[in-house]
Amino acid sequence: MTDELRPLLEAWMPRQRWYSTKNLSPRITAVDLEPLAEGDGVAVARLIACDDAPHHPVVYQVPVTVHPRPAAELAEAALIGRVADGWVYDGCADPRHTAWLLERTAPEVQLRSSRVLSGEQSNTSIICDVTDGAGRPTTLITKVFRVLADGTNPDIELQEVLSRAGTTRVPRFIGALRGGWARHGTRESGDLAVTQEFIGGARDAWRVALDCIRTGDPFDAEALGRATAEVHRLLATELGTRPPDDADREAILTQWRARAATASAAVPDLSPLADRIDTVLRRGAGASWPALQRVHGDYHLGQVIHAPGRGWVLLDFEGEPLRPLAERRLPDLAPRDVAGMLRSFDYAAASAAAPASSTWAADAREAFLTGYAAEGADPRRHGELLAALELDKALYEALYEALNRPDWLWIPLAAITRLLP
Repeated sequence: MTDELRPLLEAWMPRQRWYSTKNLSPRITAVDLEPLAEGDGVAVARLIACDDAPHHPVVYQVPVTVHPRPAAELAEAALIGRVADGWVYDGCADPRHTAWLLERTAPEVQLRSSRVLSGEQSNTSIICDVTDGAGRPTTLITKVFRVLADGTNPDIELQEVLSRAGTTRVPRFIGALRGGWARHGTRESGDLAVTQEFIGGARDAWRVALDCIRTGDPFDAEALGRATAEVHRLLATELGTRPPDDADREAILTQWRARAATASAAVPDLSPLADRIDTVLRRGAGASWPALQRVHGDYHLGQVIHAPGRGWVLLDFEGEPLRPLAERRLPDLAPRDVAGMLRSFDYAAASAAAPASSTWAADAREAFLTGYAAEGADPRRHGELLAALELDKALYEALYEALNRPDWLWIPLAAITRLLP
């Protein structure tokens, strides 16, 4: 069946949000199909596909179910295509696959119903209404990783560590699934899925911020700062820290300068600022640094939710998706997360386009830093480092906007100007 599936996947995958190279057409060179279960004539399997179209080949996970006839109860968009054995569907949309997955990650529960959460970019999350071991109805969320990498996924690793440490600042960890696959004859293994607590009634912080800017309601940036510092403190306690050395400083300065050069090549307005940009980056590299530790790695308002009676909860600890997994698991600078959130406040204010936008971002920044300082080391004590990290983030944004949304380029350019001496 694998030969039949290859052309079907090449036609179906580009239409999926999680397909990572949308400017290319897939070139599937290997397909591993692992049978998982069968019942009532429906087969459940895991399909691992290697796409050689990008310069660095990508391995994708596509759980599938194969039905003897069209499955009217499944969404038409879930249909991958027809093969000799039947109709092939995306398993994430099929409760049969979800039930199998829960048996491996949350064996004490029974599935009642499931639905796919829309809007995700790189993974697929399934909301699972279940009955727990005591017969009580509850809801879990299972995240299926679409892009696979050899090694431990930091999203699972860090959320499990934080959950077991007892904090309510992350969803409660339930269980995870690991597995292996072949990439051009080499065996690899990694995390395939994770199940955790589903927090009902929560709103993402980005939406909360936009609403607060437009209505004038208070946005509790100080509490968000405290929550962020709590998570950083726990990660340092549970996973350790190490002092930065000269090699760390040189490596990060090299990364910053490379980003500045790439951004300047795409944004002509940055070229006259090159010396001033490099001054900020050099000062940051030579300034006082905190100990290196594990961090979130891709922190912004979209990675936080606000839960009734619980406050801010942090999500998605995978780090920057385009960085190799091994790099995302290295100790890093906690102020990098702080800088990411400060930049996110600027974007929220610009997106809201409300009369209060001009002062909201500045107030939110100050309140966030004050809240962080109440629970951890004040990021303002490392002002030159924080400025360099924020500038590096704004340079990345300028490159992105120049290539994708030129009308938004003014947002990072304003930040870059503000951060320069």
